[in-house]
Amino acid sequence: MERICVYAGSNPGNKPLYREAARELGKCLAMRGIELVYGGSRLGLMGAVAETALAGGGRVIGVMPTALFRGEMVHQSLTQLIEVADMHERKAKMMELSDGFIALPGGYGTLEEVFEVLSWGQLGIHKKPIGLLNIDGYYEPVLDMIQKAVSEGFFPKDHGQIVICESAPARLLALMEQYQPPALQTKWTELAERK
Repeated sequence: MERICVYAGSNPGNKPLYREAARELGKCLAMRGIELVYGGSRLGLMGAVAETALAGGGRVIGVMPTALFRGEMVHQSLTQLIEVADMHERKAKMMELSDGFIALPGGYGTLEEVFEVLSWGQLGIHKKPIGLLNIDGYYEPVLDMIQKAVSEGFFPKDHGQIVICESAPARLLALMEQYQPPALQTKWTELAERK
């Protein structure tokens, strides 16, 4: 993997360990020579992962819509800053640039972004690894919801295997580097095979 997209909150959260984990992830990316692709902000967990990757000699690419370009928000010291028109273009560009995805704790935006790449992975639009950095059990409710969706028949069990969950950044990256996408059978592939 040459580049990983990191989705993260523009707020730091209430616990110092969230920021510590973001910094550890940035350090691990820089040490492995993996470029960071992220939303371009200097705030919150987004800023923490970018700052640490840069401090470790890593390359960092920010992707930000023009409307969010405010002096206190956009990171001014990135390797590259890509300006886009809107949030849809931002997500598409981040996906295009990246070989995998990691979600740190975050709010609506982070959850929306990770569920979009999960949905696209389920549909076969990409076969890239998707990781949740499960700091202090933050993503346990999401994992429970995925299992609930499986048990209630909303998608097959193997579709739940497209997400990798770990609490330590180095272990998560190691698992992502070894990732082999499962052969997902969907109603769309079944329909295509019948034709």
